[in-house]
Amino acid sequence: MKNRQISQLAVPVGVVGIVLLLVVPLPAALLDVLIAVNITASLVILLTSMYVQKPLDFSVFPSLILVFTLFRLGLNVASTRLVLRDGFAGEVIDAFGHFVVGGSLVIGLVIFLILVVIQFVVITNGAGRVAEVGARFTLDAMPGKQMAIDADLNSGLIDEDTARKRRAEITAEADFYGAMDGGSKFVKGDAIAGIIITIINLVGGFVIGIAQMGLTFQESLEKFSLLTIGDGLVTQIPALLLSVSTGIVVTRATAEGDMGTVASKQLSQSRNALLIAGCGALALALLPGMPKLPFVLVGAALLIVAQRVKATEAREAREAERVAATNAATGATPTSNDTPEALIEQMRVHTLEILLAPDLVDMVGNGPEQDLLHRVRGLRRKIAMELGIVVPPVRTRDSVDLPRSTYVVRISGVEAGRGEVPSGRVLALGDDLGALPGQSVVEPVFGLPGKWVAAELRHAAEMAGATVVDRVSVLITHLGSIITTNAPRLLGREDVRVLTEGVKQVNPSVVEELVPGLLSLGEVQRVLQGLLAEEVPIRDLSRIYEALTLRAKSGTDPESLVEAARGALGPALSAQYVQDGVLRVLTLEPVFEQQLVEALRPTDAGTQIVTDPTRLEAMLERLRVAVAEAEATGRSVVLVCAPALRPALRKVVILALERLPVLSYAEVTGGGARIETVGVVSGAHAIAA
Repeated sequence: MKNRQISQLAVPVGVVGIVLLLVVPLPAALLDVLIAVNITASLVILLTSMYVQKPLDFSVFPSLILVFTLFRLGLNVASTRLVLRDGFAGEVIDAFGHFVVGGSLVIGLVIFLILVVIQFVVITNGAGRVAEVGARFTLDAMPGKQMAIDADLNSGLIDEDTARKRRAEITAEADFYGAMDGGSKFVKGDAIAGIIITIINLVGGFVIGIAQMGLTFQESLEKFSLLTIGDGLVTQIPALLLSVSTGIVVTRATAEGDMGTVASKQLSQSRNALLIAGCGALALALLPGMPKLPFVLVGAALLIVAQRVKATEAREAREAERVAATNAATGATPTSNDTPEALIEQMRVHTLEILLAPDLVDMVGNGPEQDLLHRVRGLRRKIAMELGIVVPPVRTRDSVDLPRSTYVVRISGVEAGRGEVPSGRVLALGDDLGALPGQSVVEPVFGLPGKWVAAELRHAAEMAGATVVDRVSVLITHLGSIITTNAPRLLGREDVRVLTEGVKQVNPSVVEELVPGLLSLGEVQRVLQGLLAEEVPIRDLSRIYEALTLRAKSGTDPESLVEAARGALGPALSAQYVQDGVLRVLTLEPVFEQQLVEALRPTDAGTQIVTDPTRLEAMLERLRVAVAEAEATGRSVVLVCAPALRPALRKVVILALERLPVLSYAEVTGGGARIETVGVVSGAHAIAA
C-alpha cells in the first residue's frame, strides 16, 4: 500500500479505534502502548506548534484537538475499566503512581491538583480567551482585507490569480480562528472531564476494594488512590501539552520564522535591557543570606550575551558604513528605489488612473456600496458586458497638487476629465433647487443642473422633487462616460490578442482564416477601434470576424471593413433604438441623398462629402429641429441613409448632433421592428411625414 493511501486511512481507522476503546475491554499491555502513543503524539504536536511560522501552516490543529481529546477520554474509560475490574491498569500507570510521585498519596494528589490548576485555570482559560478574541477580530477585519485586495487588483499591483489566492487565505484564516475558538472549548471540557473521572476512579475503586476484593480501609485507599493518581497523571500530562500547543498557536502573531528564532532575536534586540538585568542578578547575589552561585551564573550569562549583542551591532554598523562608502564612490544612492526595475515601474504610464484630492481619500474603503474601489470594479464588469472590452485596471491614488474636493481621471497620463465631489455632501439634480442651500453645479456627464447639499438635507431634497446622488456615484458615472468615450484608446493590441484567443476557443476556424492570413492583428485592432468609436459593442466577435473574413478577401480598407462588421451586427444596432416595437427614423430626400452620394470623395481618412457647405448647414439645421421635436414627445429617432453614404454622413452629423445615430438601410431592415418615418430631410427644407 502506498504512503498516500496509508495517510488517507490512518485518521478514519484511528477514529474508529477510539470509538472501540469506549466499549471494548483492552489488555493492560495494549493500554501501555496506547498511553505511550498519546504522550509522544502530544509532544510532537507541541513541538510542531513551536516551529510553524504562521497559524495557517498548522490548519489541521483544531481537528487534531478534537481527535486527541476523544483519544484521551477513550484511554480514561479503558484504564478506569481495568482499575476497577483488576486493580491493575498496566505498567505505565503503575509507574506514574509509584515512581513519579514516590509512592506518596499526598504528593501524588498535590502534583495532580497543580497540573489541573495549571491546565484548567491558567492555560486553557487563556488560550480560549485568545482564540475567541482572535476569531472576532479576524472576522471584523475581513471586509478591510478584502477591500485592500480589491484595491491592489484594481491598481494592477496583483493579478486575478494572486487576488483569488489572497482571498482564499483570508477565508481560511477566519475559518481557522473560528475552529480554534471551538477547539479551545474541547480542551476546557477535557480538563473538567479529567477531574470528574479521577474522582469517580478514587471513590469507585475504594468501594470496590472494600466490598469486592476484601481489602481493609487503608489497603483499599492506598492501592486505588495511587492507581487513580497514576491514571490521572498519565492523561493530564498529554492534555497539558495539548493545552500549551493551543496557547502557542493562537498567540502567534508573526510569520518571520519559528518561535525559537523569533524569540531569541527579539529578546536580544536591546543590549541595555540585558546589561541591566545582568547587573540586577549580580546585585541579588550580594544580599545577605541569598545563595551566591545561581545569581552569579545567571548575571554573568546575561552580561556575556549583552557583550555579544554589542559586537554584532558594531559589525552591522561597519557593514553599513562600507556600503555607504561604496555608494558614494559609485554615485549610487543607498535606497533600493534606484534599481532598474524600480525605476521602470515608476516610469510606467498607467492606462487608467484616478487622482483624488487628500480630503477625498475617505471615499476608499467606506462600505461596499460607498467604496470607490468596489464600485470601480463593478463598473469594469458592467462595461465589459456592454461594450465587449476589458477595461484595464484603474490605479487610484491621492495627489496633494489637486484642489480640495477635486478628482481627475487620466488616460495614459493625460487628463481626460475632472470634477468635484465635496466631502459630507450629496448631489441634488433638478430644476427647482432654489430653496436648498448649497453650491450650484452642472452634472459633468448629462449637463443637468444640480446643487451640492449637506448629506443631512438628503430627505429634504428628495421631498423637493430632486434626484439625489452620492459622491461615489457621481465619480463612477463620470468615469464610465470617459471610458465609453475613449474606448478606442483603451483597446490595446494585447487586449485584441486576448479577445481573439477567446474567440478561437469557441470558433477556431474563423480566427485561423482571418488572422494572420487575411488581416494582421493591428488591422483587426483598427476595425474594432472604429466600431467602438461609433459606440458599437464588440461583444459578438465571432460574427464580426466572420464578416471581416468575407470582406477582407476583396480589400482591407478600414472604412469598408468597419461597414462590413456593422452590417453583420445590423439587427443588434437598430434594436437598441426601438421603442414599443417601433423604430422611428429620419430619411434624406432621395434626390438630395443621390447628390450627396455623387459628392463622395476618397481620402486618407476615409470617404468625405465634398459639396456646398450651405446645403450641409441647412440639412443639419433641419435635423436639429426634427430631433428636438421627437425628444419633446419622449421619442428617440435615428437618421437612415444609403450604406455607401453612411460613414461620410456620420462625420458631418456628429459635428452638430453628437447623439444622433446614423444607420444604413441594411442595418435597420434586418430586425423585426416596425419602421416608422417621422421626417424627410433635404439640404433646403424638411418634409413632415
